[in-house]
Amino acid sequence: MNPRLRITEIFHSLQGEAVTVGCPTVFVRLTGCPLRCQYCDSAYAFQGGEWRDVDSIVDEVLAYGAQYVTVTGGEPLAQKNCLPLLVKLCDAGLSVSLETSGALPIGDVDCRVSRVVDIKTPGSNEVDKNLWGNIDRLADNDQVKFVLCSEDDYDWAKSIIQKYSFPTGCEILFSASATQLSATKLADWIVRDRLKVRFQLQLHKLLWDDEPGR
Repeated sequence: MNPRLRITEIFHSLQGEAVTVGCPTVFVRLTGCPLRCQYCDSAYAFQGGEWRDVDSIVDEVLAYGAQYVTVTGGEPLAQKNCLPLLVKLCDAGLSVSLETSGALPIGDVDCRVSRVVDIKTPGSNEVDKNLWGNIDRLADNDQVKFVLCSEDDYDWAKSIIQKYSFPTGCEILFSASATQLSATKLADWIVRDRLKVRFQLQLHKLLWDDEPGR
């Protein structure tokens, strides 16, 4: 039986963040999320969507001819059939990343996938949803993302990267919540403190102002 997933959209654009920023990428946005972060920019994916079988999703992704594909949401891991989708995308020879809230276990995700794991700050209003055991499951090809809403969030994030041991190759990404924290201030703090993190802007917001499907 071909497993099915509820899909909000599939589209081709430039990766707006993470280590492949600027690269042409196909995005598969799954429907549904158990979190309600106060800065969420994809709340339209909380409900609705269309049921699609995994093979048809992979076929549509391949039709774009891009090397990179990102499975996102919502929260993709809230649908159990996300796992076989990731396997089939990897088997098709694609470079696959998964954007996940960090609130659900990542251990069963195919090791070929680059897992981009959010660590929710106090300013997100969902800090209690962090599944801290996921840090022990990270690998060199994974990424950890902090979306920061204030200087208090920044100081909290610094304490987390000092407290936990992350794999050597795992990128740690800091970005500013667009309406709450100046990106320039965040950049200045990172330089001042000589943090070994990657500052990022959301390229897609600069180019298309959060237009869905871009």
